[in-house]
Amino acid sequence: MTEIAFHFNAPDKLIYACRLVRKALNSGAKLVLQADASQLQSLDSQLWSMSVTEFLPHCLGSAPPEQLAASPVILVSDLSEMQNLPHRQVFINLTNHLSSGFDSFERVIEVVTLDEQDRQFARQRWKQYTEQGYAITRHDLKLKETSA
Repeated sequence: MTEIAFHFNAPDKLIYACRLVRKALNSGAKLVLQADASQLQSLDSQLWSMSVTEFLPHCLGSAPPEQLAASPVILVSDLSEMQNLPHRQVFINLTNHLSSGFDSFERVIEVVTLDEQDRQFARQRWKQYTEQGYAITRHDLKLKETSA
């Protein structure tokens, strides 16, 4: 069964997502990241320029099949439209809704900011996951910040 994790209290959703991508790539994982269209453009830019000495290889879901197969990170705006994704290890969701097809991945990570509206949407997704029988792991980033 798919592992579900919520990462709460991210100060900035896109910066945190970039860190997650870097961590996943360093561990050899391949992932799909879903965000709204406007966020995808920003995320695409941030992944290209995260640091001077670091490159986080990725492509948009609209790329040709050969490029999708070669890229360890694929950025999509709608997972349900992506039937032929080449890998299904990790799915990072930055949107406000539960994505159709999430259960085809080994792991799902939901990123939640400090914004109250974002937290409300996260509570709805949490409820939907639990109603479907998924156990959820909760990571409070605020607690990690204070203990470091």
